[in-house]
Formats: sequence, structure tokens, C-alpha cells
Amino acid sequence: MLKQLSKFERTSKVLILGFVALMAVSLVLFFRPGGSSSAVEPTKSSEVVASVGGDDITLGEFASQKQNLQMQFSRFGGQVSLMQMGYTDDKILDGLIQRKVAVQEARRLGLDASPAEVNERIRKTFSDAAGKLTLVDSSGKLDMAKYEQRVGDVAAFERGIAEDIAREKLEAFVSASVRVSEEDVQAEFKKKNTSFDLTYVIVSPTKLAEKIEPSEDELKDYFEKHKTDYNILVPQKQIRYVFIDQDKSGQKLQISDKDLHDEYDALDPKYKQAGVKVQQIVLKVAREDLDASVKAKADSLVTKARANGETISEDAFADLAKGNSEDPATAKDGGRVGGIVKKDLNKKDDPYQQVLDMQPGEVTDPIKYKNAYYILRRGEPVPKTFDEAKKELEVSLRNRRGYTAAQKIAQKVQDRLKETKDPQKVAQEFAAEANMNAADMVRTTPFIKPGDDVQNIGSSQQFEEAIAPLNSPNDVGERVGIKNGFAVPMLVEQRPPRIPDFDEVKDKVRAAVKDEKAKGLLEQKAKEIASAAKSPGELKAVAEKAGLEAKAEANYKLATPLGEAGSSALIDEPLFAAKAGDVLQPIFLNQNYLVMGVNKRTDADLTEYAKQRDSLMQQALTSRKDQVFEDYLTSVMNRMKQSGKIKIYKDVLDTMAEDEPVALPPQRPRLPISK
Repeated sequence: MLKQLSKFERTSKVLILGFVALMAVSLVLFFRPGGSSSAVEPTKSSEVVASVGGDDITLGEFASQKQNLQMQFSRFGGQVSLMQMGYTDDKILDGLIQRKVAVQEARRLGLDASPAEVNERIRKTFSDAAGKLTLVDSSGKLDMAKYEQRVGDVAAFERGIAEDIAREKLEAFVSASVRVSEEDVQAEFKKKNTSFDLTYVIVSPTKLAEKIEPSEDELKDYFEKHKTDYNILVPQKQIRYVFIDQDKSGQKLQISDKDLHDEYDALDPKYKQAGVKVQQIVLKVAREDLDASVKAKADSLVTKARANGETISEDAFADLAKGNSEDPATAKDGGRVGGIVKKDLNKKDDPYQQVLDMQPGEVTDPIKYKNAYYILRRGEPVPKTFDEAKKELEVSLRNRRGYTAAQKIAQKVQDRLKETKDPQKVAQEFAAEANMNAADMVRTTPFIKPGDDVQNIGSSQQFEEAIAPLNSPNDVGERVGIKNGFAVPMLVEQRPPRIPDFDEVKDKVRAAVKDEKAKGLLEQKAKEIASAAKSPGELKAVAEKAGLEAKAEANYKLATPLGEAGSSALIDEPLFAAKAGDVLQPIFLNQNYLVMGVNKRTDADLTEYAKQRDSLMQQALTSRKDQVFEDYLTSVMNRMKQSGKIKIYKDVLDTMAEDEPVALPPQRPRLPISK
């Protein structure tokens, strides 16, 4: 396909247009130019995980998609759980299916991409801001080696371009008749930009329960009526264990300077870095309607920075920064940022963290952060000397040696306890070696069963597995890792499944009765508070009288979280209709009632709407078109599923979950020096 193009120059990245979802983006990003060198190669499995209208989705495609998503999120710092980000295997596969459906639907409607359209897209993709083509050799002819180096699998890349164009044409066809009214756009602007100064009270069953004291008769009556709720269906065990504290074991270890020097010398070079130097170009967005033009300028500057390859020298970038950056503090010094940038997992949104995953001299794409676009260049790493690293090295080494020492002591304790069956005696024998008091080493649990949250241990599968074989008093189990060290368990007593006595579960019964009563009073109490407060200013005193706390929120806007109450459309409608001085009727939200008083209402500034009208109308139209297209694809997918044209092979998909690494028992690993 590319051989039909006359000549090319290098550029950094394919601009894939018209993507609606991150999954579609990341699928093509796998084949994009300038991909991260750290991306994991996709699996090559040809096993079919789904079939869409006769087109197969292989396990290799699915694995590649999953790895790409992981790579995209990991760029913001550390390892990220896709599950925690909402990307389950089913959701990832749905994205791949939707892409196939869109391509097939475009084909059915005669909206395939033509060779000329693919050529033109590739031509634009590999052109710089001046329209000059890239990826050519010294004679001006296409350099296929460079092209393959940039995109990887050429056929797959070009097929992806054709699919993108087909999807865009289908979206344009489906959403061609979509319109939005100015009345709706203005109404939405008013809602988003009207602010409120509020006083509010959260009436929760937890707070009400604190003041409820049920009688003994009430507790017993409740227990008799709900006795089966407290059935203990599995045996309970009381465990006495000898505890070896890992930190205390490590405290008495001698660590010499030679040990630390050896640790330092053995470190991976990347952990001998104190951080990296960074240069920046900052382009400020003065108004929302100027965003597109500022972004276009930022894209142009990135293209210039990458004109001679993936990297740019410090001096060359400095020249760009001096002539373009709008941050006066750094622009005059060639964009050089003071200090160094260190890895910080608590600052995932910080744009500077992205340079840590780059090579020296590489430049980021434009990064939108607050009211500006940032273009960052990674400089050379700043080394961390031995003296600077010494303290961290000692902590890391002491942790690891302490873990090993505690593990060895626990093994000896285990052997000795099996001989003596006497935890107190064994604790006294090993207290000095463990650097502990004997009394602190022996701990006893209440009667516990699998799933219980055990004091000092938590809910631990490893501990449960260690005590599972213990069935007779004085049975001793294997040493097991728990919080902060190791435990050697011994069974004290075992109770069979049963209905417990009232006294045994009295605390649980009391909590249940209090909770039930509190929930019964919840709505009544909320209405009493709303009725008693004649104005927002009275809410605080009324709430305190009821044992609750009134809180204040200034400049609150709809659809944003209201403190601990959270956010909900249930808040938005009544609040937007309220005026200053109103106390609203209680709103049931997240198992609580919310009572709000409006101290001040500041309506949206319609002169600002007039300034932003065109961009707001376009944003609303784009959003509406996206939704219509998404609904259209969902409808097509549902029809295909019902007719059996989409088949998912769950057993094949499940093999991906089986390949996930199993979490290891907690231990103190070797820690990196620079974070």
C-alpha cells in the first residue's frame, strides 16, 4: 500500500482519527509508530476466543489488547490492575467484538475504505506540519526498513487504518441527522455553572445507632427470632501461636559498610538514579474556546522537536522553549525545570511522571494539565551516590535479612513446639534470639472460622490453610507468614458446627438491634431536622441537638461529590430548583438521608455562555453523535447475539485468567533506591 506513495519523512506517531473508546485506541496504538520500547509482545495464539459474523477474534488478539491497555495505564506510574480500573476480561472482549461489528456493518452498507482513502490517511499520518512526507531514505524513496521499524507488522497496521476509516464513515452515516437545540445546550450550561453555598447534614443509621441502647430483653427477643442467622456452619478453632516479629529480628543484625557497598554495587543502574532532569514548553489555554488552537500549536512544536528522529538535543529543545514556552520562569533558561523529577506513585496525574518511562532526549506528546499544554523532554539521569543511597540501602537490606532471620527462627520454634507442646516454654527459649519479650511472643485467638478477621492477622488465607489440618488439641502446624512476621500455630480447642449461645453472640445481636432500630428511625429523624430548621443557618444547631454534624460546602456545583454524601442526580434536580434561604426536603442517598440548606445561589453567567456558545454547541453535538453511534452499535451487537452470529468461547477466555500470576505471601522484597 505504501509503495504507491511517492516519498516519506519520519514522524513520531500515527494520528488515528474518530475513536470513541479507549479500547479501540489501544488496539491501534499497539501498531502505532513510536510505540514504547517496553511494550510486551502479544501472544501468538491462534485459538479462537470469539466469532463475530464469521470473523474470528483470536486469543492472541485479546492478549495483545489486554497488554496494550496495561501499557497505557502503566505510563502513569507503576503496575496497574485493569480489574480495578473497570477493565474486566469481558469488557475488553466486548470492545474487540464491537470493533468487528462496526467494520462488518460498514461493509454491509458499502462504507468500506478505498485504497485511495487508505493511501491518503497514511500520507497525512506521516507528514509533518508543513505537509512534507516522511520515512524516506537519502534519495527520497520509501525506506521500507524504517517503515517496518516504526509500525511493526505493516499489513496489520494498514488493515487497522482501513478499519478506522470504515468505522469513521459508518459513524458519520449513522449520526448525520443528529441535531442539538440551543435551548438544551444553554440549559445544560446553566446547570453546570450555577454554584451554591450549602449547609448540609447526613443522617446515617450508623450515627443514630450510637445513641440507641436496647434492653437485655430486646436483645434476647431478637436473638430468639433470628437464631438461625447466627448458626455456625463450620467448626471453630481457638489457636495459640508463637509469633516471631520480623522487624525485631532485623534490629539486632549487624550490617557493615562493606555489606552496603556490595548492595550498592549490585544495584540495577536505574536504581542508582536520584531522578532525571527535565525541560519543558508550556502553552497556556486562556479560554476554553482557544483549546483547539493551543493544542494545534503544541502538536506542531512536538513535530519540530522530533523532526530529526525520536530524540532532540538539550540545546535544540532549549531554543524551541525560549521562543515558544509561556512559562517565564523556565523559558528564559531553555525550559529547564529546577531540581530533578523522581518517581512518585502518589502523583499519577503529574505530567512530569511520564518522562520517567522515556529515554534521554525523547519528547512527550502534548499533555493537557489544568489550564495548559505541557511538552516535556527527558534529560539525562542524575546519579545517586553511595552516601545518598546508604540509608535506603540499610533499610532494604535489614528488611530482607530480618525476614530471613525471622523465618529461620520460626522454623526452629516450629520444631521445638512439636516436641514440647508448650508455647510459653518455647517463647522463653527463643526470646533472646528473636529480640523479643517472651510474653509478646505468645498470642491466643478467640474461636475462629474461615473468613473471620482475626486480630493481628486479619483475614488471611495462608493462616487458614496452616490451621486447617489441626483437629486435636496440641496439634502444631507449620510456620506461616502473617502481618509483620511469622506464626507457629497450635490448636487449643475445636468446637463443632452449632447454634451458639446468646452470650456468645451478644455483641453481634446488639449491633444488629441497634442498626435495625436506627434504620427504622432514619426517615423520621431526617424529616424532623428539615422541619425544625426554618433556615439554612439553623441547620447546625438542629443537627447538634440530634447528635449529628452539619457541614458547609462553598461553591458547590451539580454533578460533583458533596463531601461524604457523594454525588447523584437525586441531588441535582431539587437543588437546581431551590433558591437562597431554602431548606430542602430530605433526599435518600447511599443508605443515608441528606438534608441541605441553600445559603447562597450564584446563577451561571450567560455572557460567558455567549463567548463559548459555538464550542459548547459543537461539544454537545459531538457528545450526542457519539451516544447515538454507541447505541447503534450496541443494538447491532444485540441482534447478532440473539441470532447466534456472535459466539464467545468462555472456556478459551478463562485460560487468560488461569495464566495470571498468583499473589505470593507477603514478604519484604528488595526495595529500589529511587522512588
